[in-house]
Amino acid sequence: MMPQLVTVRVKRPDRRPIRIWVPVLPAALVFAPIVILAVLGVVVACVVFHVDVVRALGTGWRIISALPGTRFDIEQDRTAVLVIIR
Repeated sequence: MMPQLVTVRVKRPDRRPIRIWVPVLPAALVFAPIVILAVLGVVVACVVFHVDVVRALGTGWRIISALPGTRFDIEQDRTAVLVIIR
């Protein structure tokens, strides 16, 4: 299953926290031209380095499908960033 929503929360000192919800499908449609170029770049790299293209793309898709439930929590000084992929 592909991720559906990315939640980003930024805690800043002495200010209100910022919370942003990003739906993945509309964002993917906006960035589709860049994604197509990236896939073409991966195909070219696979051909150059003699890697099976279908297997490499399948592995990439499995990694993307495993992202739901992932949580990144980054803190530096008094600022904290939390990214949750659902």
